[in-house]
Amino acid sequence: MTDVSQRSLKAALKTWGGQGDIWVFAYASLIWRPEFEEAERRPARVYGWHRTLKMWSTLNRGTPQVPGLVFALLPGGSCQGMAVRMRQENVSKDLPALWSREMPGAVYEPRFLKCATAMGAVSALAFTLAPDSPECCGELSPERIDAIFKTASGRFGSTRDYAVQTYQSLKANGIDDSALHALLASVNCHAGN
Repeated sequence: MTDVSQRSLKAALKTWGGQGDIWVFAYASLIWRPEFEEAERRPARVYGWHRTLKMWSTLNRGTPQVPGLVFALLPGGSCQGMAVRMRQENVSKDLPALWSREMPGAVYEPRFLKCATAMGAVSALAFTLAPDSPECCGELSPERIDAIFKTASGRFGSTRDYAVQTYQSLKANGIDDSALHALLASVNCHAGN
């Protein structure tokens, strides 16, 4: 873990304060592969942020030579996902492991967001991205996206498989992401209906 990643982990732990369990907002692969023991999960929505496949990945879903894409939360709109509760006694081991996965290069901006759930609001740790970050790819041409889906792959697999698994997991949890469905259709991915 880089020094920047370690500092951001310390800042998140300070914001959490060590009191009670910690919630994590899962909006992509954390839904289908949280990599920590879940005490509870609830359907949740955050306002002011939206899920989008606009973050470069040169490790997890691509390489420096053939960058892939991963999801990020960017400002604007709203996002449905899952609020996942990590037990307080597991935070000291599980949160650093989650940080190693999500923050290998300290690209995301971790922050606590208010998540609306059917059982009331919770404050959950979420991995967001600044629109002016060099890791934010912005708008890509359909041809570029198609090429990424055909070629980009990293330590956790391909961009294509990641996007399809995320879509399928969202659907399995009752979440309809029409923008992701349209994107997958445009690159001829058959993600099921």
